[in-house]
Amino acid sequence: MAADKPLQRPAETLGMRHLALFVRNFAECEHFYASLLGMAVEWRPDDDNVYLSSGPDNLALHRVSDPPAGFDEAHAQHLDHLGFFLPDFAAVDAWYAFLGEQGVVMKTEPRTHRDGARSFYCYDPDGNTVQMICHPPVLEWEAMRR
Repeated sequence: MAADKPLQRPAETLGMRHLALFVRNFAECEHFYASLLGMAVEWRPDDDNVYLSSGPDNLALHRVSDPPAGFDEAHAQHLDHLGFFLPDFAAVDAWYAFLGEQGVVMKTEPRTHRDGARSFYCYDPDGNTVQMICHPPVLEWEAMRR
């Protein structure tokens, strides 16, 4: 990466509106976010995963049962990944190319998911997983908001 050359980024992101959490108390967490906080169940692919939405925001809950070896509850990390929304599928591919050119380590290639979203995963410099995603229900909400 050349320090003297300005970056030519693809279109700006739509913000960080997606969070995925590993949870042990799956039913209680779903109750908290859905029943108490009012998020709607958007998709339940199986008994161990649920995707919730408040309109502009998306929260994924992923059941985890047994903690890994060396797990320290006092310093537990429950974050699976964080996501940045993009305006269209072409932007997903453009960001994949751009970040790859910048030496960012990729976890996956872009793909279109069963729920109609398109995304890829990469790692931040600290090893956190970051998803760059175009999710049509969020685009519809953004369009209504304008």
